[in-house]
Amino acid sequence: MANMKNKALVIGATGLVGKALIKQLQASSEFDFVTVIVRKELSEFKSLSKVSQFVIEDFLLLNDQDVSGYTHAFSCLGSTIKKAGSKQNFYAIDYEINAHFADLLQDKETHLLLVSAMGANSTSIFFYNRVKGQLEDYLKTLTLSKLSIFHPSLLIGQRDEQRIFEGLAQKIFLNLENIWKKPFLYKPVTAEQLAYTMLVAAKTQMEAVKIYDNLSIQTT
Repeated sequence: MANMKNKALVIGATGLVGKALIKQLQASSEFDFVTVIVRKELSEFKSLSKVSQFVIEDFLLLNDQDVSGYTHAFSCLGSTIKKAGSKQNFYAIDYEINAHFADLLQDKETHLLLVSAMGANSTSIFFYNRVKGQLEDYLKTLTLSKLSIFHPSLLIGQRDEQRIFEGLAQKIFLNLENIWKKPFLYKPVTAEQLAYTMLVAAKTQMEAVKIYDNLSIQTT
């Protein structure tokens, strides 16, 4: 990969993981060009030499031309039912937009890397996990060049929006971190750890489809 001209396309770049990923793509010698798909321009991206912003109000209006010519496509797009406002809105963001994005990447030489969630399962009794699982099942039916799916546990980092449960969990984890340093399945990971694992997968994955569990993210 180091000898190739690699171009990255990123959706969900304005969230916790997306911002960490953009910083690492900017610093990576493996990528020459990064396009972020946004609803409105972010000033913090304007200073990054490799990064350009493609502004579009509705991500479902993305077309084949918009996503052509990229070696890698990263999706960090995701929400919560509370933030989305309803189950319907959550489904529209987490499933419909991601599915549309993946549809456009079919039959292209583009490696799709998707942030999903630990517990993703299309038969789960929990709506959040069920939608994540349904999306994964759908993506596996597509004719994608390569597919990477990441299953992080609780994500540690400073979000733009306040999530009370996650904030409390982060405080507890940070207090325990000095005591329990070894990896374990449910141990929270930082957005930077997840972004780094995504870059490693982009550089090294040989399998057509691979799932990176939370332990993988901790130990990469």
